[in-house]
Amino acid sequence: MSSDTAPSNIPPVLRPDAPPVHDLADLADRFATEVRGDTAGVQLTGLTLATADLRSGDAFIAAQGVNRHGAEFAAVAADKGAVAIVTDATGADAAASTGLPVLIVDDPRALLGDLSAWVYRTGADDDLPLLFGTTGTNGKTSVSHLLEGILGQLGVVTGLSSTAERHIAGQVIVSRLTTPEAYEMHALLALMRERGVEAVGVEVSAQALSRRRVDGIVFDVAGFTNLTHDHLDDYADMREYFEAKIPLFRPDRSRRAVIAVDHPSGAEVLARCEVPAVTVGTPEIATDPDAAAAADWVVTIVDERQDGTEFHLAGPDGRSLTTVVPVIGRHMAANAGLAIVMILEAGYAWERIARALDGARIDAYLPGRTERVSGDRGPAVYVDFGHSPDAFEKTLAAVRRVTPGKVVMLFGADGDRDATKRHDMGRTGVEGSDILVVTDHHPRHENPDTIRATLIEGARRARPDAEIHEFSPPERAIIETVALVGEGDAILWAGPGHQDYRDIRGVRTPYSARELSRRALRAAGWPVPEPHWPVPYPDDETPASDPLRPVY
Repeated sequence: MSSDTAPSNIPPVLRPDAPPVHDLADLADRFATEVRGDTAGVQLTGLTLATADLRSGDAFIAAQGVNRHGAEFAAVAADKGAVAIVTDATGADAAASTGLPVLIVDDPRALLGDLSAWVYRTGADDDLPLLFGTTGTNGKTSVSHLLEGILGQLGVVTGLSSTAERHIAGQVIVSRLTTPEAYEMHALLALMRERGVEAVGVEVSAQALSRRRVDGIVFDVAGFTNLTHDHLDDYADMREYFEAKIPLFRPDRSRRAVIAVDHPSGAEVLARCEVPAVTVGTPEIATDPDAAAAADWVVTIVDERQDGTEFHLAGPDGRSLTTVVPVIGRHMAANAGLAIVMILEAGYAWERIARALDGARIDAYLPGRTERVSGDRGPAVYVDFGHSPDAFEKTLAAVRRVTPGKVVMLFGADGDRDATKRHDMGRTGVEGSDILVVTDHHPRHENPDTIRATLIEGARRARPDAEIHEFSPPERAIIETVALVGEGDAILWAGPGHQDYRDIRGVRTPYSARELSRRALRAAGWPVPEPHWPVPYPDDETPASDPLRPVY
């Protein structure tokens, strides 16, 4: 639930243009334990947890939140056109005061997925696009975008729901959450079906499973990438974090699975998996190369260069192909191999996949994933979304292998998030680079000076004599960092990736690491390519009030 307003830069909930129409009495008969008020003749066309997203004809789901009960907003929901309130016994009296029909259930949030599937007709037995769900610490977004790109090369009309973006048959919308709330997810799938989408790649976070955001959905193929240190602000320890992901590999969540075994967690996921599964391994990056080489499908790195990574994928019955993933990094080849096998497991013919990919490049754009924002001359600048020690280690190694000169690492850390990984972030950052630059990321409600100090402490412990700089804010940091490099050098700016804001004391401040990098390079005299992202103003028309105006 929420108040009746929302920040203007939060993308809207996406819904079908012609949603199914239901009799409220049918919903009550199916789900309610008690009904107060008259449901006769009342029709509904949607539902929501948030009054900010409420539309006329919706049922408002009034659930208990962390601090407040949704029933406190029942009057707002009624004023905005809600036709009913679905709540628990605790919220029933407050909801009834609106005069709307009140449907009482034991746990509104636990029921939200099933309610949404019924309202939008997006349950397991409904006519839906093929659904691909990918989970893991690192690589979820990349695999989702690669799935979409490869499916597009097969001529399939695609949809996507990732941390970065939502795609609907070519339309691109900025994402709200890694995985939307259940009512948003089901509405999005209904819209995709309405637009003729044939297959959808969905990024499924551990939080999405724990918080029931994918309830009511059965994925045709579930994929697993890896499990590394992250999200211990949400989970007590790594075991609890791991256990949060396991439900995706049960029959009520997926029909088949493809599991990467480069990390030891992959073997345990395979052992716990309750649906038919195949494995993918990339020996060059695996903790146990022999185990990776024994996988059903094996990715072998052929070549690494600044415009992509060439790899060979081989599997059962002599099937193989060689292709190029359009980003640097052996881990990106592993992600692409996983995506290809997921598509095969969904029922697409191997001959069709090989015809599109063998000897060609994968046609996919991965926003903010080791994304090169610099030109052909001067230092290479990569902007990446990675914000864990494992992601830093893999991406720095990838940048190192394609960089003839020095490698500079620029990064910050999230405030109000898992602080236990900050020393390791500093350590892996300094160990993989020639120069380390520490700046700010999303401070949220923490003191950014304290966050930076912890990162630098972790780096100093690992390399006391390393060259380490500290600059704040990041608008200044990228300018100072560009001044440290020249032709043949590289900068990896890790953390912000595709994001277009910074969270500063709860306020989303406009911000683009990609655009700031481009402007800093141009100010230093280096040529830059045209951007692939929205630019607030042309470079020569940036007003003094623009948060993206360079700070010198």
